[in-house]
Amino acid sequence: MASVTLQDVRKVYAGGVEAVKGVSLDIPNGSFTVLLGPSGCGKSTLLRMIAGLEAITSGTVSIAGKVVNEVEPAERDIAMVFQNYALYPHMSVYDNMAYGLRNRGTAKEEIEKRVAEAAKLLAIGDFLKRKPRELSGGQRQRVAMGRAIVREPQAFLFDEPLSNLDAKLRVQMRIEIRRLHNRLKATSIFVTHDQIEAMTMADSIVVMNGGRVEQTGAPNHVYRFPATRFVATFIGSPAMNLLPGRIAGPGEAEIAGGGRIAFDPNAFDVTPGREVEIGIRPEDLRLAGSGEGALTFKKDFAEELGATRLFHGTVGEGAVVVALSGPAPAGDSFGLSAAPDAVHLFDPASGDSLRRA
Repeated sequence: MASVTLQDVRKVYAGGVEAVKGVSLDIPNGSFTVLLGPSGCGKSTLLRMIAGLEAITSGTVSIAGKVVNEVEPAERDIAMVFQNYALYPHMSVYDNMAYGLRNRGTAKEEIEKRVAEAAKLLAIGDFLKRKPRELSGGQRQRVAMGRAIVREPQAFLFDEPLSNLDAKLRVQMRIEIRRLHNRLKATSIFVTHDQIEAMTMADSIVVMNGGRVEQTGAPNHVYRFPATRFVATFIGSPAMNLLPGRIAGPGEAEIAGGGRIAFDPNAFDVTPGREVEIGIRPEDLRLAGSGEGALTFKKDFAEELGATRLFHGTVGEGAVVVALSGPAPAGDSFGLSAAPDAVHLFDPASGDSLRRA
């Protein structure tokens, strides 16, 4: 297995459209890294440049310390799993998995050994004589992964491989992919627009937006300490609440038309009077206790989710979602509060977090 390093990688298409804008990343050997972002953010283009399927306009891509910009895809020693499985319909499962090894001139005995090991690992040993049309979507995706595994590559690249599966099967497959990664200790790069996939599978998340990297880090760190407004609202379901306001004094912010809330004064570089965006995640809001300073929440409606309820409404001039468990509060309005360390502050103009480095 090998590390993957990108240095100021750019992709500009004809007409001047810049899809990837100077991305630099260090993906350690053996890590599971997820490229996360909305459609059109450049994540799949970046993956294809690593694979050699897309030409690099400028910058360098290195695999195991070797610059591979001019190396053909087949010579980069990587394996790719696609969204659409890309299986040969006229071939059996065995032949689909063995195809790449045969093209490389691998000995028959070695092919049989590798296919058998991969089939056992992926629990598809009973399907080796079947054609792809005789398999379910999850089984086809296992075959596609098996075809990649038998090559024993330096890195695995996954391009939204779960997008065509139903919700239940996606949950099952992401668990299987993560277990597979833990067994193989392979360097894996996984592209998705699904933040739940990213949060549950990744060692490290790379959040992309508009061809740039917004933030890189461990899933929980990116979730708890978003570096920008975009990251704060893209990761999390429901998204983080953002409310206009200003700094009223040390450790206290005033929400426009909605009261005041305390924040950690040691965590942010702000001065009284500064305009800010105040961010609070729905699950970090709680019912205010007796005598506790509270924000007045005016309820519009509630969504029942079983263990929790999502209350939609307003605080001052801003829309707010609150995630609460237990008995529903009475009335159409109630007081809310949040722990100071759960309050985030962002610059309204740049969208950058005002948290001290």
